[in-house]
This record gives sequence, C-alpha cells and structure tokens, in this order.
Amino acid sequence: MIDAAEFRHVLGHFATGVTVITTLDDADRPTGLTASSFTSVSLDPPLILVCVDDKAVCYPALRDAGRFAVNILHSDQEQLSRRFATTRIENKFEGVEYSVTSGRLPIIKDVHAYLECTTVSTHQAGDHTIFVGRVETAQAGDGHPLLYYRGRYDRLGGAQP
Repeated sequence: MIDAAEFRHVLGHFATGVTVITTLDDADRPTGLTASSFTSVSLDPPLILVCVDDKAVCYPALRDAGRFAVNILHSDQEQLSRRFATTRIENKFEGVEYSVTSGRLPIIKDVHAYLECTTVSTHQAGDHTIFVGRVETAQAGDGHPLLYYRGRYDRLGGAQP
C-alpha cells in the first residue's frame, strides 16, 4: 500500500478549486472549514459531495445541522482559505463579512459562487466523512476561482504572486 507522503504528493498533481464549507452550530454561530475535496455527483437530482475530516472543529455542527453551504472562493480570497484551514483560530468568522441566507446558512461576502445544500446522506470513509448534499439554491459571480495545485495556491493563467 502507498504511504501517506507519496499519496499526498501524487494527489497534489490534481488541481482543485478551493471552497469554505459553512453552517450554523446549535447556538446559531457560524462555523466552517476550507475544503478542496468537493465535486458534483448528479444533475437530477442536483447533488454534490464534500469530504470533511472527522477531527475538524466544525465537524459536529456539519454532522448535526442537516444543511451546509459551499462557498467557492474567488482568486483573490487566498487569505480566507488560509484562515478557515487553520486550527489556530477559534472563531474563524471574526472579522469576516458574511450574511445568513433565508435557508439559515452563512455565505461569505464576495465569493466566486455558492451552493446551499441539504444533507441527504453521510458515508464514513477512513478518517473523513463524505457529506452528500442536495443543492437547494446556488449563485455564481464573475471573475476566476482560487485554485490549489502542487501544494500552493494558483489561479487560471498562472501562479499568483
């Protein structure tokens, strides 16, 4: 079996978009994490999936809420990705502009696109849980997405400075 370092190295050769998965916890506080393991599953019905580490601070809220949002980051939102990826910040939404939708989901201001989802199933897979969400509403903006490739942030047309 391949070791973890080699596995990570090889997977790094696949460029991914960068998202922040968000929800409200049981006290109606926004919570979330950076995720690149996001993809579409089905057009009919509209389904997506995201994989979340079971040790993530926001995992219990995602597990219990029954809904979540996928905030697809814009090419100039690398700092947001880093903020929601770290474990050193307790309140990741402090100082971050967002709004709560009528579906009761936090959407970060000026993201490239977002999807509001209802959790339809979860699947345990190693140290992660796969959340399958039915897309209830979505919106896309202009510009370019933030990408992650070979261990660094990137954008369409070349590396960011």
